[in-house]
Amino acid sequence: MAGEKNEVKLLGMWASPYMARVKLPLNLKGVSYEYMEEDLANKSELLLCSNPVHKVVPVLIHDGKPICESQVIVQYIDEAFHAAAKALLPADPYERAVARFWAAYIDDKVLGPWEMVLKAKTGKERAVWARRTFEAVDVLEEGLMKCCKGKGLFGGDDIGYLDVLLGGMVPWLYATEKISGHNFFDASKVPLLASWMERFTHLDAAKAVFQEQDVDSLVEFARSVLLTGAATSS
Repeated sequence: MAGEKNEVKLLGMWASPYMARVKLPLNLKGVSYEYMEEDLANKSELLLCSNPVHKVVPVLIHDGKPICESQVIVQYIDEAFHAAAKALLPADPYERAVARFWAAYIDDKVLGPWEMVLKAKTGKERAVWARRTFEAVDVLEEGLMKCCKGKGLFGGDDIGYLDVLLGGMVPWLYATEKISGHNFFDASKVPLLASWMERFTHLDAAKAVFQEQDVDSLVEFARSVLLTGAATSS
């Protein structure tokens, strides 16, 4: 998979929130890249060769070398293109560890049950997963309070690692409310996260990514594809 020096390709699928979270730092750092849409019902040889373990998107290919898993990719972009813009992860080792802790929490404790809300087969099952998601979001509200230091973003004054990870999920927050009626970032319950989402949505880097994920199209996608339980991305 040899490529030209500094050639960047992104294998993704338009509806994937994990693909969106990778596009965000690429936009923030002004990295030029070739986007390649994958048909996950007929995966390309490039995807299968680039991610032979999980066989899912997103996959970033930089100078012919594949990097898989969205959190890993975001950290790679932050390090590989460090001169292009301010770092996403803090320089301080402790603060960097805290950011990675909350990153794991977001994927494991928030997104895990949230995804099950969309996949639930019955109203009772959906209610159980929704309750777990609300409980996890309550804890995340406390995490934002500690990380933002009164500045509104997880990164403080500037977009940070956690802003990017959670930011990729914003279009799906709106889609989830349309599908299930659950507003997980309700301003009356988690005002900091609601304010964060409003601010993040209006950032130029976010607008460029979110315009590709129309909420109504996401809702249609969820009802026709996601409910089948097929693995799409990570």
